[in-house]
Amino acid sequence: MKPNSCNLVMSAVFGGRQGQRPPVGNPTSIVCHELMDKAGASFPEAHLDAQAMADLALAGNEILGFDTVMPEYSVIQEAAALGARVDWGDRDKMPDVKEFPNADFSDIVVPDDFLEKPSCRVVLDAISILRRQVGGKVAIIGKVMGPWTLSYHMAGTQNFLLALGMGEKAKITKMLGQLMPATIAFINAQFQAGADIVVLADHATGNLVGPYHYEEHLLPIHREITAQVGGPLILHVCGNCSDRLELFAQSGVEGYHFEWQVDSQDAVRRIGKEISLVGNINNPQVLLQGTPEDVFKQARYAIEAGVHIIAPECAIPLTTPLENLQAIVEAAREGY
Repeated sequence: MKPNSCNLVMSAVFGGRQGQRPPVGNPTSIVCHELMDKAGASFPEAHLDAQAMADLALAGNEILGFDTVMPEYSVIQEAAALGARVDWGDRDKMPDVKEFPNADFSDIVVPDDFLEKPSCRVVLDAISILRRQVGGKVAIIGKVMGPWTLSYHMAGTQNFLLALGMGEKAKITKMLGQLMPATIAFINAQFQAGADIVVLADHATGNLVGPYHYEEHLLPIHREITAQVGGPLILHVCGNCSDRLELFAQSGVEGYHFEWQVDSQDAVRRIGKEISLVGNINNPQVLLQGTPEDVFKQARYAIEAGVHIIAPECAIPLTTPLENLQAIVEAAREGY
């Protein structure tokens, strides 16, 4: 009997229990040009229109065979709702923040109608559409930016990291604290709209900040977030985070979505009993430039290492071949 995709994913998230086969998920975007063409939905419409957003998410399950659907492809939905000037990009370019409204570290006030701003409302509406169409059959994943990422968008990455490097703790603490309620509100709204899991993307990545910065500034906030939300979270932090895996496992999240720079076997050995692990197929060398055989081999390495949900390491390049994404699914179904 064909296993239920939603059950596979939820079992893997809660306690890392193994189902009939390893589930394949997409905590971040798996949209490429070929998938847009097959789905009949494209960027930038799929950032702004709930039906296009949902249709493109469904294609990941119906066309590729992923066990999840995830309808948020940009990282700037909240920033737009908080007043940042945004370029929504085009078919070939992801959206980006063009002007940082709090570059001077001025107070950030989350508007009362934050969740009704178009860039937030569209995500909630898309999740509701997916709930009606595949709820209980396919795992529905939402995505929210954490306060650290939002600080990059509101103050500017270089500006925020400069303040961090200069030891301006009061500035950092204030901004993170003012943005945390936006993260919590959007997470809970996505659960209420029908998400089974929400990805908390917070880019305190290894090449930008040290593990001590994460432990001092962000770990307490992540613990506060996990205490105030109504469902399972998967933390996503890009880059080589081998030096902070144990800290992530202390944050209260159910899973960690990690990149190829962190070895699967090492990650499973160190924290695989504390939280579920999601990943970690390399994007630039393997999914974009490799062959289906390369992808299959790397996916099997992750499976045999004990990674709980097999997934690309981050949002894939838009020119990624569709057959390479399908090879992840084939690897997970091998022998089942």
